[in-house]
Amino acid sequence: MSSIVNSLLTLFTFSAEARQLRKGVYNITQVTPHNLQLYKLAFQHGSVPGTTYSNERLEFLGDAVLSLIIAEHLFKKYPLKEEGFLTEIRSRIVNRASLGKLAKKLGVDTLVQYHKSARHKSGFQFVYGNALEALIGAVYLDRGYEHSRIFVINQLLNAHIDLEDLIQNDTNYKSQLIIWANRNQKKVQFKTVCTQSQKGIKEFTAQAIVGEELMGQGQGRNKKQAEQQAACNALQATSA
Repeated sequence: MSSIVNSLLTLFTFSAEARQLRKGVYNITQVTPHNLQLYKLAFQHGSVPGTTYSNERLEFLGDAVLSLIIAEHLFKKYPLKEEGFLTEIRSRIVNRASLGKLAKKLGVDTLVQYHKSARHKSGFQFVYGNALEALIGAVYLDRGYEHSRIFVINQLLNAHIDLEDLIQNDTNYKSQLIIWANRNQKKVQFKTVCTQSQKGIKEFTAQAIVGEELMGQGQGRNKKQAEQQAACNALQATSA
């Protein structure tokens, strides 16, 4: 059995699919992949029919690696700022909406494999953002922390995120939605409608209800993230 598996892995390693994957990973990360199986798994969403393995475990690892890299970078860049400031800015960078949009800019959407029902249920921010975190986890396992740090800082942070603009602009979507609702004499409430655990990873789904109308829905690893995403989507609906 092991010889059959090894033969299949060898065929994949030298296939057109593998060459395309290797090129795609390098274009996004500027890191030359060694273990292509890790990257193949990073782009494998659990919604694909017949999927035995998914990118959820790599996503879990990548989330931790990303948070550490961003925390270290902010700690060094703003030596006089207090913990609350650093925590807030890191949260704005790694929130689901930001990661989803960033993943699409990087081209993650061209590589990730998923069933359309997953995008319909969660939105592209959730599917693509998860895949980006899984990719970071793959780089970490394949090439180590330093390559992961250079990828995150150069290709994500420096290339696509203006920290000073991020600091100046309020991305507390819940507060913005509440202000908008008060101005329009409407009541806002947030309702957590689903908490599920898939392979040990918790996901929260929240709804933003304005008046009697469901205006936005969002997902996150905790209630706060889910509510912020729901508020963000609701704000987009108010300006549509």
